[in-house]
Amino acid sequence: MRKFDEMYEQLPEAGVGGPVRAHYQAYAQWLSQQSAEVMAARREEAEMIFRRVGITFAVYGDKDEDGAGTERLIPFDLIPRVIAAQEWSDMEAGLVQRVTALNRFIHDVYHDQEILKAGIIPREQIEGNAQFRPEMVGVDVPNQIYSHISGIDIVRAPDSAGNGEYYVLEDNLRVPSGVSYMLEDRKMMMRLFPDLFSQHRVAPVAHYPDLLLETLRASSPATTAEPTVVVLTPGMYNSAYFEHAFLAQQMGVELVEGQDLFVKDKFVYMRTTRGPKRVDVIYRRVDDDFLDPNVFRPTSTLGCAGLMEAYKAGHVAICNAVGTGVADDKSIYPYVPDMIKFYLGEEPILKNVPTFQCRKPDDLQYTLANLKDLVVKEVHGAGGYGMLVGPAATKDEIERFRGALLANPEGYIAQPTLSLSSCPTFVDSGIAPRHIDLRPFVLSGRTVQMVPGGLTRVALKEGSLVVNSSQGGGTKDTWILQA
Repeated sequence: MRKFDEMYEQLPEAGVGGPVRAHYQAYAQWLSQQSAEVMAARREEAEMIFRRVGITFAVYGDKDEDGAGTERLIPFDLIPRVIAAQEWSDMEAGLVQRVTALNRFIHDVYHDQEILKAGIIPREQIEGNAQFRPEMVGVDVPNQIYSHISGIDIVRAPDSAGNGEYYVLEDNLRVPSGVSYMLEDRKMMMRLFPDLFSQHRVAPVAHYPDLLLETLRASSPATTAEPTVVVLTPGMYNSAYFEHAFLAQQMGVELVEGQDLFVKDKFVYMRTTRGPKRVDVIYRRVDDDFLDPNVFRPTSTLGCAGLMEAYKAGHVAICNAVGTGVADDKSIYPYVPDMIKFYLGEEPILKNVPTFQCRKPDDLQYTLANLKDLVVKEVHGAGGYGMLVGPAATKDEIERFRGALLANPEGYIAQPTLSLSSCPTFVDSGIAPRHIDLRPFVLSGRTVQMVPGGLTRVALKEGSLVVNSSQGGGTKDTWILQA
């Protein structure tokens, strides 16, 4: 299988070395002058600071002695992922195009359903989708924006000539997480290696909270000139609680739980020590099912009773909008290039990974015959769970997935196993290539904007293609070089 490394034009089997790509040359020269002892000391310092600040990630699959989910640091790698200015410019244009089309699609499926009438997407793929919310049909939202904060997962893989080509692997449009690690990784790199930033023109990312607050305020109902924004968290036991608290603090807004909110006369209020205060925008980090016990899951204590009534009345904005998940379901992913053509009249700038839809008999037959070579994913799966990586799977795992596919083919998609690009990474044995992906964060308000960067996730296990934090992955700082 061909390989593509972000830093080196040719990657010897033994690890690092060979000609360095132009945009990495200054960094590679600096790295060659650093001793393993200095790098190890810097890594220990980073871990100590992250632990002191409380940058942890709850892992529900791991249990402590009391049976609760354990918390651990997401490993931070000292070697940044560097992207040249022109590459980023092209990627940014593709991301803006893609998220614009996705927002148009979500509005369409809850209103005129033109794309269904045109036969481009089968109606049952939408109306039978677990993430389709009938409660949102005909509901108008400010600026017709549904996914205000989108996390688009991008990978790079070698083409037939061995050049790296970017692909969108996944669209995260419900409650995408990880941006706090992007910001904290940059702060850590600037603290540990200040000299590097004087030698490189690295585009800043620190203004993300300002752009996020601007985006949230732009989504406010027209009933107020000075909107009150809150971050709604499920609470401290959620895996991304650190991020919820971090973003609220960075934006200077209140972090609330469902019990802090109430609805009166179709308006939402939060309880404060000075009495009730009206809320105009809720940046929710709670899934649809738990938002309003009057409408969705009646046993939920994470949301606020009556919230959907206030939302439908246009008295509060929820970001991201209820029902947004219909567009990031993996069964809908294969249709995104068609959405771009249908709504924007443009050719997609960023490619999808070729995808087999197992609900189609021919695609199912191909998948069943090639399980050992494919990646098979549950359409509702997330976090690296519920998937089969054929080349790394045992015969028993493959046969179990074969049974699951035959029992519920519409619940799965399959894709070729991409040889994800690698990036030099500081591991226990020294510097070695590890596979990576990238999650840029796209903000949609009155305009679509983003900071130049994203969260680079790295698979720390040698040969692993699974970068998810819940599966032992780590993170890197992402440098976009300014022209």
